[in-house]
Amino acid sequence: MRKGTVGDRWGVTDDETSLHYPCDDFVTSPNLQAWRGVSVQAPPAAVWSWVLQIRVAPYSYDWIDNRGRRSPRRLLDLPEPQVGDAFTSSGNRPLGRIVSVEQERQLTGRILGAFMSYVLVRDDVTTRLLLKVAMSTHRLAAPAIRVGDLVMARRQLLNLKQLAERGPRPGSES
Repeated sequence: MRKGTVGDRWGVTDDETSLHYPCDDFVTSPNLQAWRGVSVQAPPAAVWSWVLQIRVAPYSYDWIDNRGRRSPRRLLDLPEPQVGDAFTSSGNRPLGRIVSVEQERQLTGRILGAFMSYVLVRDDVTTRLLLKVAMSTHRLAAPAIRVGDLVMARRQLLNLKQLAERGPRPGSES
């Protein structure tokens, strides 16, 4: 197992941290790299539908990063994302921009100087939902950002996993 920095990885294998992620194309010399991952008992199309929802809400700890508004628990009728679209939203305010997208494969965006790639990998009967964050930041800020991201991204991925595994619930908000 690869030795890393505190908070730089959760739920990923050494092989998954060695993959090339789309965010790698946008940050030439990152001093912060963090990987997160979950296995989802659902096909890539179902997982992708929920990944797209991060455009309207963060799906982590809503009381912190969504101004107390609950992230939707039903699939919204969203158009396919395009480069240049808003990447996410907090408290109904758009944040960041989508910089790369491949339907049912990856969504990459930039927010607050960080580039994030959500990558879906079919793994036998499951879908691996991987997230990599890369950025160049002040070296003293990197550890705090890495640990803060670990807490928030872990919650986000677990929420997306739970929602994808239960399947779509049109019109249901619970």
